[in-house]
Formats: sequence, C-alpha cells, structure tokens
Amino acid sequence: MTNHFSTVLNSQQYEAATTLEGPLLIIAGAGSGKTRVITHRISTLINSGIPLSSILAVTFTNKAAREMMGRIRLFNQRKKLNDLTVCTFHALGLKILIKFGDLLGFKRNFSIYDQTDKQSLIKELIRELNLESESTDTWQISALFSAIKTSLKSWNEDIQQYRALFNEYNTRLKLLNVVDFDDLIVLPVKLFDSFPDSLSYYQNKFQHIMVDEFQDTSSRQYELIKLLAVEHRSICVVGDDDQSIYSWRGASIENIAKFERDFPERLEIKLEQNYRSMRNILIAANSLIANNKNRKRKELWTKGGDGDHIQIFFPEDERQEADFIADHIHSLAIRQRIPLNQFGVLVRTNNLMRILEEAFRRENLPYRVSGGLSFFQRKEVKDIIAYLRVLANPDDNTNLLRIINTPRRGIGKKALESIIETAEKNSCSHFSAIALIAEKEQTAINEKMRESIGSFYNLINQYREKILSGRKMAPVLQSLVEIIEYRAFLFQEYQKSATAKLKYDYNVLGLIESLAYYENDPDNLEPGLFNYLNMISLANQEDSTEENDQHKINLMTIHASKGLEFEVVFIAAVEKDIIPHIRSQESGEMNIEEERRLFYVALTRAMSKLYLSAAATRKKHGKVIETEPSPFIAELPEELLRIQEKEVPVTPDQADRYFDDLKKLLPVKPRFDTYWPKSTVLANFLADLIG
Repeated sequence: MTNHFSTVLNSQQYEAATTLEGPLLIIAGAGSGKTRVITHRISTLINSGIPLSSILAVTFTNKAAREMMGRIRLFNQRKKLNDLTVCTFHALGLKILIKFGDLLGFKRNFSIYDQTDKQSLIKELIRELNLESESTDTWQISALFSAIKTSLKSWNEDIQQYRALFNEYNTRLKLLNVVDFDDLIVLPVKLFDSFPDSLSYYQNKFQHIMVDEFQDTSSRQYELIKLLAVEHRSICVVGDDDQSIYSWRGASIENIAKFERDFPERLEIKLEQNYRSMRNILIAANSLIANNKNRKRKELWTKGGDGDHIQIFFPEDERQEADFIADHIHSLAIRQRIPLNQFGVLVRTNNLMRILEEAFRRENLPYRVSGGLSFFQRKEVKDIIAYLRVLANPDDNTNLLRIINTPRRGIGKKALESIIETAEKNSCSHFSAIALIAEKEQTAINEKMRESIGSFYNLINQYREKILSGRKMAPVLQSLVEIIEYRAFLFQEYQKSATAKLKYDYNVLGLIESLAYYENDPDNLEPGLFNYLNMISLANQEDSTEENDQHKINLMTIHASKGLEFEVVFIAAVEKDIIPHIRSQESGEMNIEEERRLFYVALTRAMSKLYLSAAATRKKHGKVIETEPSPFIAELPEELLRIQEKEVPVTPDQADRYFDDLKKLLPVKPRFDTYWPKSTVLANFLADLIG
C-alpha cells in the first residue's frame, strides 16, 4: 500500500499521508489535493493495524463526509468499515449526546430543532412573556442566541433586554427534550467539563483524529476537538488560512495559531502544488493574496501550462454585464465544446443574481442556483416530518402545534388556548395537556372541543405505537398520510389541481420513498425513526442542495463555490463596495483581509479560463449609481490581464463547422431551442439542419 501511494502522491502529500504519530498541521493550498491526502492517510492508518473504531475524521458537510468515505472504500474494498467514524462536527456532537446526554438531563429520544422550529419557539415565548412589539424580529433574536451560545458575543447593555428570553428559551428546550444545532457543539463541551469520565471514554475511543477544512472551525469546535485529542495527541488538521472566509458564522482563523500553541511538537507540511488551475490564474491568485499580512507564506505552482490571460470586461451597466456573460457562455459551449455544468458564474451577494438569471432565461440557457429551497424545507414535506417528530417525541411543542390542525380537524384558536392554558397550569408539555383534556380531567372544556382533541390524541398514540413497534415505517407513514386525508387537504389549499397533485406525488410520496429507502439500506445498522429524523435534520442544516445536473450553468455566491471547480469561471460585479463589501471597509483591516481571501477563493475556482466584469453604473435601491472597479483588480499582475470586448455572435458558417462535433457529444437527437433562443441566427440554422 505504501509503495503504491508513493506513485500517486507527490513528496509532500506522501509525507503527510504516512506520518501517523503526533500532531500534524497540513497547510493545503487551493487545488493541492487535500482530500486525496486525507483519504490516503486514513487508509494508511487502517493498513497499519490501527482499529477502525479508534479513528475519527471530522469535516463540515455531509457531502464531504460521504465523498471521503467513498474514497476510503475504494482503497479498502475487502474491509468492512462500519466501525470507522467519518462525520460532520454536528453529527459528532449528536453521537456524544445520544451516548451521554442523560447526564445533562436529556432523554435519549430528544429532538433537534432547525431554524424554523427555533424561531417558532422564540415567537411562542415572546408571546408568553409579553415581550412582543412591532420591532420584534425572531430571526435576529435567533441569530443573537446562536452568537451567545457559540461565544461570538457576550452579554452587554445593548442586548441585555433579551437575557430573560434567552434563559427561558434554554429552559424550555430542556423541558421539551429538544436541542438546537448550536447545542450539538456546545453541550458536548459542557458534558466533558462536568463529567470527566465521559471525556475519558471518547479520548480512549478516538485515539487518531483528523479534521478537514480546519480554517473553518469555530472556537467552540476547536475546543471540542482539542479536548478529544489532548490525551493521545495523534491529531492531524488540514486547512488553508488563505481560504478562511466564514468569520461571520463563527469560523476563527486564529485556531491555526491556537493549534500551534497547544501542540508545540507538531510537524507542519505545506501542499503548494496545484492540480486545478493554469499557471496564469495561479500567479494572479498568489499576487493577490500576498497583500494579506496575517497568513502563512505559500506559493501555489503547477506543472500545467500558462493558459489564457485573465479577461476583464467593463460593461456600461449590469444588464450589459449579464448579456456579456450569457453570450460568452453561449459561444464557448459551442466553439470549444465546454459542457454547461463546467461554467461557474460567481457573485458576492444573492441580490446580484436576478439580472443574470433574466439574461440566462432570455438566451434559454439552463442554470441552477446553489442554495435553493431543499426538499426537506418544502411546506408539505415539513408538515409530514412534523408528524414523524411528534411520533418520536410527543413533548415537541413546536411540531405538535404545526400539525394539530393540519389538515383541519376542528381544533381552532379556543381549543389551542385551552391546551396552552392547561400546559402552563400543570407545568407540562402540550401533548400532556391534551392527554389531560382527552381523559376528562379538565371539566371546563365543552364536549365537542374535547372530542376533537381526544381524536387527535388517539391518532398520535395509535400511530406512535405502530411506527415504534419495529415494523416497516414507510407503510405506517403512508397509512397515516391517508387517514388524515392530506392529499385532499392539498387540493383544498391550492387553486390549481395540477399544483396540488405535483406537491403530493413528488414531495409527500417522495418523503415516504425516502423513509423506505432509509430503512431498507443494508448499511444502516439502526434504521429507526429517531436516527432517520436526526439524519435529515443534519442534512438539512449542513448542506445546500446537492443536485448534480450535467446540463446547467452554476450560478452561485462566492461563499457557496468554495470547494468546487469549473473549467470556466465568470466573477460578476468586481466593483468597489461589492468586492470588498462596503461593510468590511467600515470594519477594519482584518475584514478587508477576509474579503481578499474571498476573492482569492473565487479566482482559484477556475481551471482554464477566468473572466472578471465591473460595470460603470449599477442600479441600487431603484437609483442608478456610478461605480468603480474593485481595488483588488489593481493587485493582479497587469501583464496577465486583457480587456475583453463584447462577444461576436456565432455565424451559421461557423456553426456548420462545429455541428458534427457537437452532435457527437449528445446521446440523443438535440433540440437546440432548449439551449439557445429561437430568435438567434444560430438556433434557427441548427434547427433547420436537424429538421
């Protein structure tokens, strides 16, 4: 195995993959093959006789964890890897709380609240505590609570008014047997501090630890990993300080310095050979990032060729910019046979996307926007998941309130008030209050209301028994959906029956199919309801949409592009006050350096072609304002830049030459009006050719 690795890894990668003892800091530049190094290193540990159960690899998204596990399986096809732990930080925290959460007062079947659930609970508590006002913003309060929990903020006079609400929020979470996503990191640290035996258990279990994307760890995440690693000190962290772009969500570039202080005997290895981009792109990226003072010095290089110059376009306004990008994608897709999914169009903020989308639609260029509404966030899917959450944990007030009258079953405002009043009077959950009402222990409730509440109570108990009995869960869920007549409810909710049918067929039945697939997957050792709900909570929280469409342009923010690569990259609106963002300019040099790192990430997504555009004017808040190119453009080597003119349309004569090659690329007879507008000469010409 070791000899084989030496043929596929460069010398620095090989050293990183075969150094198995002591602390190891790997500074992995953009496109330097860090995932390859991590998977080879884990395989080296496995083939050195290290027990699988003692290896922990932590990353930031489920997608990255799955990719890592898939590569490890390729190297270890004859071995079962069930005891190997490759997971996200949140999944690690979940495992710890499932094992020892009872020490903190949580039952094993606790629920995890997502952002929507969290805001619903905050809204409920605001009402109970009579704190509601016109300026109440549950999203901002939720963000504040996260910042407090993760130590990004401390209590001060400006936010002191929310302290009572924060305390009640945490008390209510405990009462409901619920944790939020911040708790999945914060509570394990609290557990280890309060119960040292639980820490000793995991220190002895995970004796070899690896952390991917280390520059993105928060101070609390680093604290958790440090506690696990400090005993055996076999820890390898992999990251790039030049790609630290998430300080706004808690990531701390200082964690690299903390690691150096806490593990002074560490070995440091730099991966600087780039396997992604052409030389001109790397020279430009190196020149840009060298202006940051707070960084580890490194110089990306490649054995590849120079590649094209970096093209810069200065359109009159954002519409001309969007047309330029659409025209160029159009042209390059035909002239150089570049698949549409190999185009990345990057912007600094979401509000810059609309004009680009309009241009792509005009040109009939299919595209996808990263970070769209995920499957598990669709209303009807969340409704059915809420039923599952209540079946798993009846004390989950937020999800119970979501489903108690969905579909409508005669439990209106007065009934809800009676339930909430009973719960407050008896210091119990809403479901326990429903039980008291159904069992006629609350005499002040009329019989019709009691009958509706009792019917709901019996429904939940009946299906809870069924779904937790060990039988197949998907048929039970199908039966529940039918008995509550959810399909009829959708047809009442939507005027167009076709819309209701699509929502039921694709979303509701899709969820049931998802549950069936999960419980029948042989790799799931414990395919129960509790684990299924935790799995989809983690997936929904940590991942944006992972749709893999081979025929669509990728339109996304620069933040969303991190970790990806495209043959051709367009960076739009490279203008002062956008890149760097105006807020960063008001917040000091540290924030300017992060904006520079963000632009560096954007540049290094490109493999062979890179286009920058900066408009002379741009509409903002309904007014046309004059703009200036980003100062970052001046930090790129002038000799590598070329001013780009507007693309000359492809003529029918040119199309004739490309047509035979284009036809070979497509598995079926192409309809060119799907990809190119009927109004263009090219589309008409090709359509006529095909007939």
